[in-house]
Amino acid sequence: MRILMAGASGFLGTRLVARLTADGHQITRLVRRTPRTGDERQWNPSAAQLDPAVVADADAVINLAGAGVGDKRWNDEYKKVIRSSRVDSTTTLAITIAGLAAADRPAAMLNASAVGWYGNTGDRVVEEDSPAGDGFLADVCRVWEAATRPAEDADVRVVRLRTGLPLHRDGGMLKPQLLPFRLGIAGKLGSGRQWLPWISMRDWLDAVAFLLAREDLAGPVNVAGPSPVTNAEFTRELARQLHRPAIIPVPALALKIALGGFAHEALTSARVLPGVLTKAGFSYTHRDLPSALHAALTG
Repeated sequence: MRILMAGASGFLGTRLVARLTADGHQITRLVRRTPRTGDERQWNPSAAQLDPAVVADADAVINLAGAGVGDKRWNDEYKKVIRSSRVDSTTTLAITIAGLAAADRPAAMLNASAVGWYGNTGDRVVEEDSPAGDGFLADVCRVWEAATRPAEDADVRVVRLRTGLPLHRDGGMLKPQLLPFRLGIAGKLGSGRQWLPWISMRDWLDAVAFLLAREDLAGPVNVAGPSPVTNAEFTRELARQLHRPAIIPVPALALKIALGGFAHEALTSARVLPGVLTKAGFSYTHRDLPSALHAALTG
């Protein structure tokens, strides 16, 4: 399959490119700079610039583009970047797809989203049919997913990847926690009662490949593990696997000082279950947190 991918150089994108290439797919990467290799094509999503011929040459489009939510301290300026980097890329791709003749359109568009869609769910379990919640990330996810509508209206299969928290020692939520845990100066965040919808990197990659191949699946899909845990449970298990204590809790006020607006999201509880993947028969390699963390720390 010929796949056009945006966000191919990111934490998830680089690993997905390697996985899909190993599966025999041909990947063309969208880049904002001047292309350096034969598998790169230039675009400018902030100006809605994308050569339709590049899209017409693809069997499927995967869009993972977006500024990292945990990369910088949140202020009003960075929150605009978080929103625009997602909405602009999705809008540009979806409108370009819709503008093609029916015979030239890719068969599928897999577009990133996030479990942030659900906002703070407390102890309430949510699946894909649950409504959007409140808060900044929920609002971003709402407009992000809505931006795929032109492709969907053009009868292209659109899958919205509501990704949880992929676990890998080199990025995501796990990487910044490793040093303080190894130094023994880490602990639960706030009350520790907030739910974390983790997923192993292996299962995230497998799930995207699964959704790419399943022509009968469309709409929102929670790409998360089957057994969410609380932050306190996650903290205890990570400390156990690193053979270090984790007895110094991080007060909510300290998080707000350190992270700005992101502190609210870091303390949000999302008890998310992967309803679509489960019903479709997706097979997880890591169904529990201990095995997923072991893979993340050693793989």
